Amino acid sequence: MAEFDAIDALLAAAGQEVPLPPAAERRFLREELSLSRAQLAQALGVSPSTVGGWESGRDPGGEVREKYAYFLEGARTKLDAAAAAGAPADATVPVPAAGDVLVSGDDGPAEAEGTVGTDDANSGVLSVPQPCVLCGQPARHQVEGFPQHLDPAECGTATLAPTPPEEPAALLKEPRQPAPARKPVRAASGVKVVPVGRRVLAASDTPDLIGSAVAAALAEHSGDVEAATAALIKRAIPDAMALLDHTRKGGRYDVVAHPWLPDILRKQTSRGADQVWEARPKWSRPELPAGEHEITALDINGAYLSALKTHLPLGQLEHTTGNHHDRRRAGLHLITPPAWDHEEVLPNPVGNRDEPGPLWVTEPTLRLLLRVSGPKYGLCDPPQIHESWTSGATEGLLEKFRIALKDARDRAIADGDDVTLEYVKAMYSKFVSTLGESNYNRELYRTDWMHLIRSQAFANLWWKAHRAYDEGLLVVRAMGTDELHVAGDWRAVFPEGRGVTEVKVKDTYTVGTDPNTANEPPESAS
Repeated sequence: MAEFDAIDALLAAAGQEVPLPPAAERRFLREELSLSRAQLAQALGVSPSTVGGWESGRDPGGEVREKYAYFLEGARTKLDAAAAAGAPADATVPVPAAGDVLVSGDDGPAEAEGTVGTDDANSGVLSVPQPCVLCGQPARHQVEGFPQHLDPAECGTATLAPTPPEEPAALLKEPRQPAPARKPVRAASGVKVVPVGRRVLAASDTPDLIGSAVAAALAEHSGDVEAATAALIKRAIPDAMALLDHTRKGGRYDVVAHPWLPDILRKQTSRGADQVWEARPKWSRPELPAGEHEITALDINGAYLSALKTHLPLGQLEHTTGNHHDRRRAGLHLITPPAWDHEEVLPNPVGNRDEPGPLWVTEPTLRLLLRVSGPKYGLCDPPQIHESWTSGATEGLLEKFRIALKDARDRAIADGDDVTLEYVKAMYSKFVSTLGESNYNRELYRTDWMHLIRSQAFANLWWKAHRAYDEGLLVVRAMGTDELHVAGDWRAVFPEGRGVTEVKVKDTYTVGTDPNTANEPPESAS
């Protein structure tokens, strides 16, 4: 039996991971001690979104797992001791976690200036029940215009929680009753509702995380600009995630960091791609009018930064069939795109395809097709939708994150601060590129968001091409996210500059009447 000796030795050396309580109990234990995710994350050396992932069912590994298990066991011991003494562990009024839906209740504090409640035009009681944005069942309330259940027990998403929907107190080693004012919300995927108001942070209350990081890097490298820039670019991904966590404070919706994803978002092979078509443009005008033309290659500033403003799905994607589009939801759609008869003057909104037939497109691509096929433009027939994977969506999910980056970029340009400019560019570009399967960003796994943001950048470029065409310019080429070649007085159409709403000149060149080179820009412009 000598052939089994190596296996026996392996089994003897293998250790078992420290067991962890169910996800619902993890969050319950933290909240019962009035600890925020940020406080616990700082003690464990991780980010708040990572702690949120653990409380949604994802498990840590390695040394941090042992530290997390030690905290949970200590929290349980402290709460059990407090229960045995007949007093709550902490009488502090609970504060909702960052990203929770904020609904003011009768037992919560009165709304102060800047507090978000439910009595505005987009929130309150619905006269007719509508499908909940999370579970699809009839709901009698809405928040920010989205119908949803205010009581998680009524929401069908509660059945999707990774643990049985029992009261968290029953999960403790020894049964005890939590204090009435501290009744926890049952864990559920998607959006959570807490019956407390929360003051929204003013701009003056927000620390300058980007400026502080740049100052610290310059100090660490004794003012060496190149060394400081290289160090900042190297840490751009974790710094972007920290900035995202900070800008999500006071938000209505949680960022679901690691949702279940359908097979269309999974790579077909280890080195291959998934099934989603992003509609990346690679178009050149097939023929130019006779004569000599001076072409300007325009560079679109901050393409991915602007694309962060797009409709992003909040929760887990749900499957539907039929030729119907719900503008309150966003995701991925299997469509048969319409015929495009304007290739001579404008790029196809779905990009350059090698094969005809149905394909999976993102929300920005579908909305672009629906808009250009509508009565205002009438450029094509509407696309035919066969099936969809969508969730309730909002266009402002990353808006504070985008504005923080944009403002830092604007200040850097005004001050001639190349260190901050390169740092910010690395933050938003790497944030987008590592949202999917990436070894460099394990805190946020949203392949659907990555495709949607990229597609939004491509759609934004298409609209700039259409604007140029509509204003009488000769559109010669559209490439990627940020390259648009035009002939004519483009300064009368686009403002020139380095801001995200402006364009700058990348190159200029002249083409003549030779039909073989009429649409061939020099290498420097491609």
